[in-house]
Amino acid sequence: MRSKPATKRKINPDPKYNSVNIAKFINQIMRKGKKSLAQSIVYKSFDIISEKTKKDPLEIFDGALRNVTPVLEVISRRIGGANYQIPIEVRGDRKINLSMRWIIKASRDKKGKPMQVKLAEEIIAASKKEGSAMAKKEEIHRVAESNRAFAHFGRRR
Repeated sequence: MRSKPATKRKINPDPKYNSVNIAKFINQIMRKGKKSLAQSIVYKSFDIISEKTKKDPLEIFDGALRNVTPVLEVISRRIGGANYQIPIEVRGDRKINLSMRWIIKASRDKKGKPMQVKLAEEIIAASKKEGSAMAKKEEIHRVAESNRAFAHFGRRR
């Protein structure tokens, strides 16, 4: 039996841009508790974004998040001896977490450049509706669309 759901922790906004989304992004980039390193990576990538695009990096970051944010995803459910991919709507905070995770993974998968450069390139590409993170979103939507016939399994009784 499940216990009560975990309580939501309040995340303080980041010191430079005073944004909760950037603080969450820094926390997701962070590895082994090295927050100052993660902050320097994000802030340097924002400097690179402002140099390349001559625009506010916060607007470009928000646009990239908005573009990569998924509407649908699939869950696997076993019904009558068969596994079905059931499309469901993505709820609340999970949308933002998925989009941040996809942007970070896409930039980590690139090779040959420092992380701040790869991250800046991926954020700029996502704001233009291009790049690996956008491809991931489109692929998830395509799978959900192709399994639309099984959507009735997702409804609760």
